[in-house]
Amino acid sequence: MKIESVDVVVTSPGRNFVTLVVTTSDGVVGLGDATLNGRELAVASYLRDHVAPLLVGREAHSIEDTWQYLYRGAYWRRGPVTMAAIAAVDMALWDIKGKVAGLPVYQLLGGRSRRGALAYAHASGTSLEALFRSIRTNLDDGFRAIRVQTGVPGLGKVYGVGRDLATGERYDYEPASRAAVPTEESWDTGAYLRHVPGVFEAVRAEFGPALPLLHDAHHRLTPNQAAQLGRSLEPYGLFWLEDCTPGENQEGLRRVRSQTTTPLAIGEVFTGVFDYQTLITEQLIDYVRSSVTHAGGITAVRKLMDFAAVYQIKSGFHGPTDVSPVGMAAALHLDVAIHNFGIQEYMVHNAQTLEVFRTSYTFVDGLLDPGELPGLGVELDLEAAASFAYTPAYLPVNRLLDGTMHDW
Repeated sequence: MKIESVDVVVTSPGRNFVTLVVTTSDGVVGLGDATLNGRELAVASYLRDHVAPLLVGREAHSIEDTWQYLYRGAYWRRGPVTMAAIAAVDMALWDIKGKVAGLPVYQLLGGRSRRGALAYAHASGTSLEALFRSIRTNLDDGFRAIRVQTGVPGLGKVYGVGRDLATGERYDYEPASRAAVPTEESWDTGAYLRHVPGVFEAVRAEFGPALPLLHDAHHRLTPNQAAQLGRSLEPYGLFWLEDCTPGENQEGLRRVRSQTTTPLAIGEVFTGVFDYQTLITEQLIDYVRSSVTHAGGITAVRKLMDFAAVYQIKSGFHGPTDVSPVGMAAALHLDVAIHNFGIQEYMVHNAQTLEVFRTSYTFVDGLLDPGELPGLGVELDLEAAASFAYTPAYLPVNRLLDGTMHDW
């Protein structure tokens, strides 16, 4: 069964997505997610101009060989654009293989290891009252694990903190701003480090010791500052502290690890196994945070998690709204199949996105399930996709209070 056509669809139902559509000579269609937040058109061009011509005529079932062909044939390996493009091809071919076999992809990965994937929600607030309201809303929605983000006194808008919710509203936070250039936000590390421990003390007092709580520092801290934060949060038993310091400096995690027992998660900006090599072999982290979309697809991430399993490190795949439902589905098939699953980030896509991408995965009683449809279980409505034109959107950048650009 040969690949007959390869198409790239860019759509923007509330945020931008890049989807690869691979069609075989037998008419089987596979989908892959190639979304790269703020650089979507770079991946779209990479796929359309450089990858698609290489795929037509290749054997659709040769997933491993195609992965290696695209990775090694480019010479310039790794990097977010290359790995997102390879991930899209890989997902599409797994989708095709599942449809031909009449099985969901997780069955092709060895079958279920669990009933469903524990998911965590995002809760935030500029005040404790607003934060508690957001947590309760997520608990009412069925979540059993909560990421807690908070405003910082003296600062305006803080990345990771959405608008305060009125009672009963659903938390729907999209950090990317639709604009020609990124917005700029002010940041004060000292104020943040002084404020956060008290927030978690209050959350524990209100919601008890058993609720899994997570927190994301968004790469803003030096290793020493990250170690200080990890120690200060130890009394509150976090599930994890995420991206406490920039991951490019893997050796910095040695300092953090030596100073705190708070579990560490990192890697949402990593694009492959080599980014994790030191962190995994020295057991400097507890959770792998990459998304399937940005780290080379199902084939690559499965190998990454097998490597991590040797060192008792678990998954915590990135699952924001800048990963499309196709990428989310790919993560869920891995979640239920791999042995060393930890937790899955889950931000619910908006109604417009779910018009474009028709999904079969479900969220019930705190657990996500990929469903039983053959392949990945997601269909793309091309007519709906065409009605949402691309609009530039960027994540914010930070400046310190003295005007210096923050180096996170």
